[in-house]
Amino acid sequence: MIEPLGRLLTDLGERTVYDAAAQCSRCGYCEQACPTYVAAGREAYSPRGRVQILRLMIEGKLDDPRAAADALSTCLLCGACQTACYAKVAVPDLVLEGRRALRRETHWLVRRVTRMLIEEPAALERLLKIGYFLKRLGISRLARPLLRAAGFSVLAAMDEDVAEAPARLLDEELAGLRARGEGKNWSYFAACGPRYLFPRVGVATWKALTALKGPGRHSENSCCGLLAYNYGDLEQARQSSRRNIERAEAAGDEPIIGDCSSCVAFLKSYPQLFLMPMDAEWRARAERFSARVKDVVEVYGESAKALPRCAADGTVAYHDSCRALNGQGLQEQPRQAAKAVAGESFREMDGADACCGGAGAFAFVHGDLSDEVLRRKIGGAAAVHAGTLLTSSTSCLIQLARGLRKYYPDAKVLHLSEFVAKALEERHGA
Repeated sequence: MIEPLGRLLTDLGERTVYDAAAQCSRCGYCEQACPTYVAAGREAYSPRGRVQILRLMIEGKLDDPRAAADALSTCLLCGACQTACYAKVAVPDLVLEGRRALRRETHWLVRRVTRMLIEEPAALERLLKIGYFLKRLGISRLARPLLRAAGFSVLAAMDEDVAEAPARLLDEELAGLRARGEGKNWSYFAACGPRYLFPRVGVATWKALTALKGPGRHSENSCCGLLAYNYGDLEQARQSSRRNIERAEAAGDEPIIGDCSSCVAFLKSYPQLFLMPMDAEWRARAERFSARVKDVVEVYGESAKALPRCAADGTVAYHDSCRALNGQGLQEQPRQAAKAVAGESFREMDGADACCGGAGAFAFVHGDLSDEVLRRKIGGAAAVHAGTLLTSSTSCLIQLARGLRKYYPDAKVLHLSEFVAKALEERHGA
């Protein structure tokens, strides 16, 4: 059975879930900030509507659980509503609590994948390499009808829409770089996205951090636990967090830097996993850990004056990862870095701070709604004639690449690390 958190850390302090929901005054100021409400125009798809549904659930007044499941499952968890809200109502956390209350157990495939990420990473890597090999050969598309027939339509959609199929995973790619020497200026937290899907991002991050901060080291971390957390397996999420905290404590006290903003935001939220009285010791350790965590875009922003100018492929625009902007409050830092490198080629696009509709598996589960949100984003990039679109999270890289292929193939999407690393490499080469 799925157990809820029961208590949340909010801007007004620690609250029960009901008290956190009761902070909503139903003013509606959040609605125009919500991508799903703007796209669908339905009250149930608004932050205010979702919070009220949760209150009805808690009060035992909900007449239609199916309607509640639809409203809560279609939330992108982007947090734009919380940023816009004067009371800072923690809508994403409240929505997750509602999903946990409706879901009897975590899907077996999610449980299996999360356990492999933590306990059997070598086996997971072998499976991924086989899958990527078949994808590069074009054979994987033949399996899509079988996956759909077997009830795995999400996996079939992922294979169809995700173009990446790396031949080598990140740990292999980093082996040579680590052999050149490691230090203790920083600790690299390898999030699962760069580790298993976008190793080029992790390599770029390592090179950029080495150039800017001197030698660092690999955290030898396991999965941050975000996948398990979002799909209801809180104990698995706690297990992941404890492992990462213990490893970080044993290694030293240097900054822990990650390059997927979604995962970094979750690392910074570790204390919320330990709010029960019996978890007081772990809460204190989680608070010390999270205080050391930094998003790599923070580092680039702090180092903007040291970044060289680099010739860009046309206009450069920036898309805010929701978990960087709304989850961590990082808006100026990535732009400072992007502007330092791109110079006059940088253009701010309309809707840069709006969600792109990715949100992990959301794009594959709620395809039509996701696509409506995505088209608005790509329209903003096209309006400034962007040749390069920058961002900072795995889900955004996948979604934006899909949208550009479909609606605006004149542009490409890069992680900010790739853009920064290219500039630093060109200066070094010069």
